[in-house]
Parts: sequence; C-alpha cells; structure tokens
Amino acid sequence: MKNKNVWSIKLSTASLVLIPAAVGVNYIGKLFAQVLKLPLWLDSIGTVLASMLAGPIIGALAGLINNIIYGFMDPVSFVYGITGVAIGVAAGLMARLGFLKSWGKATVMAFTVVVTATVVSTPINIIFWEGQTGNVWGDVLYAAVLNATKTVWLASFLDELIVDLPDKILTVLISYAIYRGLPKNLLQLYFTGSEIEELK
Repeated sequence: MKNKNVWSIKLSTASLVLIPAAVGVNYIGKLFAQVLKLPLWLDSIGTVLASMLAGPIIGALAGLINNIIYGFMDPVSFVYGITGVAIGVAAGLMARLGFLKSWGKATVMAFTVVVTATVVSTPINIIFWEGQTGNVWGDVLYAAVLNATKTVWLASFLDELIVDLPDKILTVLISYAIYRGLPKNLLQLYFTGSEIEELK
C-alpha cells in the first residue's frame, strides 16, 4: 500500500461498525467448527478480515472484544484476549505491508499468524493449563513429546502449533477469499481507489 504508516487508524463509521461485525463472523466460524466437531477453532475469521480492511489497531480491538464477549460465556476466553490482539496486529501489519496482493502472499501472512498465535498462546497454556490446549490431537502430541523429552515448553509449543497450523492457515485464507470477493465500493470505505487496485 502507499500508506507508509502501517499503524494509521481511520476512526470512521465503517471502521467502528467493522468491530461488531467481525465478532459476529468469529462466532459463526466457531459455531460451524463446533457443530461439525472439527479439531479446529475457526474463531478468528472476523478478526483477520477486519485487520485486512482496517489495519492492525481495528483488528486488535476486534480480537480483544471478541474474547471479552466470549469470556462471559466461557471465562477461559478472557485470558486468550491477548492472543486475539496479537492475531489482529499480525494480520493487520501484514496487510498494510502489501501481503494482500496475491494468494501466495496471503499464505505467507497465514504462516505469520500461525507463528504469532503459537508463541503468544504457549505461555498462557503453561500458566493456566499445564501446557495443554484442550484439543484432543494437540494434547496427544503434548503427552508424547513430554514423555520423550521431559520439556514442558517444547511439548506445549508443539501442542499449540499442531492445532494453530491448520486452524490459522484456513482462517487467513477464508478471510482473504472473503476480502477478494468484496465489492470495490465497500473497499473504498477503507482504501483509496489506487490502493484498491494495488491490493487486488
């Protein structure tokens, strides 16, 4: 993008409305995963999409508010508000740095989000859940690695990574597909015409 300030924020009505919309999309993704009993969360699609459209600050707010709202139903979500913020910031910075120009670059963004979420969530898992994620596939790996290495940090990191890898890659690519399908008149609420052409 031509906007050199990747942290810039446009507090327009469109940007502010984007936050509750992102929370709603996150809920739909999470519900979809739960109904189909997928070994995924899919609860950050709205956060990532908001980050793509309005940048890292709006994305971070969407991620934080999302977890605060979830927290009233499931208190566990409160502590992962930090992860929601980190995902929003990482996706928003990558978007501002030009990683919305192609599927290849969006995939690089996806792996960046994976690493970010894993690094931020691992110490939270260790502090609150003895290093486990609560995901059956990840926790099986956790037990195997812990038994073999006696290293909680490595076991916890790999537990989180094996879940975040498919979850966050799918999350970012779904968000990017939605982004590419948005009409230009909607994108103009967030970008100038020249920026839209550059991004698309």
